[in-house]
Amino acid sequence: MSESTTGVIHDIGYQRYTGARLGRSYRARSLYTHSLRTAFGLGRGFKAKLFPWAVVAIVTLAATFIAALESQSGEQLSTYPEFVDAMGFVVMLLLASVAPELLTRDLRARVLVLYFARPVRRDDYVMIKYAALVSAVFLLLGGPQLIMFLGDAFSVDGVGDFRRAVTDLLGGWLYTLLFALVMSAVALMISSFTPRRAFAAGGIVAVFMVTIPVAGALSVLSGTPGHLAGLVNPAWVVSGVGAWLAHHESPVDIGNTGPVYAVTAVVIVAACLAVLLARYRRVEQ
Repeated sequence: MSESTTGVIHDIGYQRYTGARLGRSYRARSLYTHSLRTAFGLGRGFKAKLFPWAVVAIVTLAATFIAALESQSGEQLSTYPEFVDAMGFVVMLLLASVAPELLTRDLRARVLVLYFARPVRRDDYVMIKYAALVSAVFLLLGGPQLIMFLGDAFSVDGVGDFRRAVTDLLGGWLYTLLFALVMSAVALMISSFTPRRAFAAGGIVAVFMVTIPVAGALSVLSGTPGHLAGLVNPAWVVSGVGAWLAHHESPVDIGNTGPVYAVTAVVIVAACLAVLLARYRRVEQ
């Protein structure tokens, strides 16, 4: 005589999610906030905060020192674009530390599949990381410029001079934004090719530093070749744009080639982002 078997349904209390579905834009904002906090080591241990905040302290102290001297002497020691150029080496070190941190950890831990399983597209991921790094560089340089502005504003005579000080600050912030856009694009592109943070940091330093003596050697050439020598180095490209638009000092004499520097800056950003997008359309597939 055969025994009949019957199935048993167990109620494990499963319920469908009925809360708000915040969607793609919320996840994009969350990833941006997380990436920007990561750039400054916020929410992490002391070691992660040490280097970025040391860089913040160096740049802030430099701006404070300039503002104090200008208020005492009544003479302008540095324009805002010149301040950005002077801090270029420090910013390069920060980029070599932060850009790999934003990308290589996700590549090494192979968590991109989790990101892309939700409404954060691959293109979104790239652009959010780029926006976070640009914001970090802009805050690093733009905040200290505000200190310089306050020192300048308190020493001016009349409304006309104050308006000139405000215009100079806005021009400095525009230059800083261009600097952040170009340098961040290059740093992120290099970081995307390896999950090893040390290799990515070394590649960033090599690109930014090795091209300086090359550009310097080419700048001794006469005529147009010498004027275009700055195109070899990303930071000098930005400086060339500033020299063309604002007539501030540049490492090389750009002559009448200012528009070429401007076009090159746009091409660098577009090319680096195109490489990044192509890279992340293939990764983790």
